[in-house]
Amino acid sequence: MQILLVEDDAVLADGLGRVLQAQGIGVELVHDGVRADQLLQAGSYAVAVLDIGLPGIDGFEVVRRLRARGSQLPVLLLTARDAVEDRVHGLELGADDYLVKPFATAELVARIRALARRNAPAPQALSAGRLVLDVAARRARIGDKPVELSVREWAVLEYLLQHSGRVVSKQQIIDAIQPWGDDLTLNAVEVYVSRLRGKLEDAGVVIRTIRGFGYLFDISA
Repeated sequence: MQILLVEDDAVLADGLGRVLQAQGIGVELVHDGVRADQLLQAGSYAVAVLDIGLPGIDGFEVVRRLRARGSQLPVLLLTARDAVEDRVHGLELGADDYLVKPFATAELVARIRALARRNAPAPQALSAGRLVLDVAARRARIGDKPVELSVREWAVLEYLLQHSGRVVSKQQIIDAIQPWGDDLTLNAVEVYVSRLRGKLEDAGVVIRTIRGFGYLFDISA
């Protein structure tokens, strides 16, 4: 992931850049709004992180110009201004999120990653073993054989497949499949996983129970 970080405080900018790079996020760093505007016209970034109080042109104007060009690049504003009007103004201009200084660097990293995921193109298909999920058509098949899934079974399976190779908790599954999760319980998740196991017996995949943690979706041996 490559982001554009625009911050006129050189010490703060250097510190943030180091933290982000340590988290595996590539950073291009500039200190003024004019240069930021030029780079946003020519460069390709996952997220733009803009301080509002910039020399040249401020962060508000950078966002305004970006959106006037039709760009949907996610923008996170950094501001020392805690006034509601400033936050509202930034959002109305087209910013996606904001952080008020001082902030925890862990929160900055989390918000950048969330914005990048939100803007990432959805995959057309997910697959593992002989299982294929056609995301666009919302159809599942094992080889050439279709698999009938209920709405919630599909949602649980899609989430597990998206996180293949990683342990996910039942609560993470519930949180991920809103709005259907309003009345979804931990026991209900167990039921859906049990049903999926029965339907995926010939798919060359396995949903392992990791006691005390949740489930691990993987290719079977």
